Amino acid sequence: MAEIRLENVGKTFKDVVVISGLDLTVRDGEFFTFLGPSGCGKSTILNLITGLEPVTSGNIYFDDILVNDLSPRDRDVAMVFQSYALYPHMTVYENIAFPLRMKKLDRETIRAEVEKAASVLGLEELLQRKPKELSGGQRQRVALGRAIVRKPKVFLMDEPLSNLDARLRVEMRAELKRLHRELKTTIVYVTHDQAEAMGLSERIAVLYRGEIQQCAPPLEIYTRPANTFVAGFIGSPSMNFFEAVVLSRKPLRADCNGMVLEPRVEKAPEADKVLLGMRPEDIRISAGRKAAAEAYVEMVELEGAAVWLDLRWRETSLKGKASVDQGIEAGDCINIELPHEKLHVFDIETGKRL
Repeated sequence: MAEIRLENVGKTFKDVVVISGLDLTVRDGEFFTFLGPSGCGKSTILNLITGLEPVTSGNIYFDDILVNDLSPRDRDVAMVFQSYALYPHMTVYENIAFPLRMKKLDRETIRAEVEKAASVLGLEELLQRKPKELSGGQRQRVALGRAIVRKPKVFLMDEPLSNLDARLRVEMRAELKRLHRELKTTIVYVTHDQAEAMGLSERIAVLYRGEIQQCAPPLEIYTRPANTFVAGFIGSPSMNFFEAVVLSRKPLRADCNGMVLEPRVEKAPEADKVLLGMRPEDIRISAGRKAAAEAYVEMVELEGAAVWLDLRWRETSLKGKASVDQGIEAGDCINIELPHEKLHVFDIETGKRL
């Protein structure tokens, strides 16, 4: 296991700055995830940590040892890619054993280590098959097994589940979580899938344009997003945003479509307007009793026992959630409430949380 520390790390390709002044510590034994949209620099950071790309500026340390000039092999890391990268002419046993044979270990030691990894990953019955005879989930487990037998200081995983279907992704997430609990090894994970990040990670760094927008445990990122980018990126469907006119600053009172809202803030706004946010599932929806405001239902999307609603509240578009049992249909007028304790408040100019 290893602690990874990045100090003022930057990466430039020709004249394009991809990563700028990154300061971050991944704790020993932590499951840490870089999350962000395509092109935000996630995989580049992983390549810098593993040594596949040299840093343009700054330093990377493994347990206080500077590794800038060390090769990937000397850094003692194992990478798992989305493409599996298995040898098609080799059996599952031979694929998992390959890194051990490169170390020139004896046959009995290799057999014991391969069988142990196969047992952990449920591959015992597949050891004599070739990759073409395996499902996507089985191939990914073989790739994990090949990494596990190396017993590296750090596992680096670059979107390893993105080629799997939805059901297999859920199964493999549980598998990865169990593996981390058993192996207690530092795992640095990269994904654009927020469900993976939220379900697997102890901490998440949300990236945008090569900069960390927020680094915190999953629940904190969901309940207290640092800015509008994080608030909009985390959650599906994404958070609703709407402007409100500030009526008073201490305590904060704001008017939106004639409704006076009193959200909680740590810092009073300086501008005359604020940007309010509320997650669709936090809007209280009722078809019968009179509430604070009335909204028109433009569209209804079924999702199991719940429905997602596209709402029009005067000039404001909102996404809401209701139970199927409420029987809401497109064209209905419904009552909505915006609980003050569920409102998020952002600076209208900077997008930062207030």
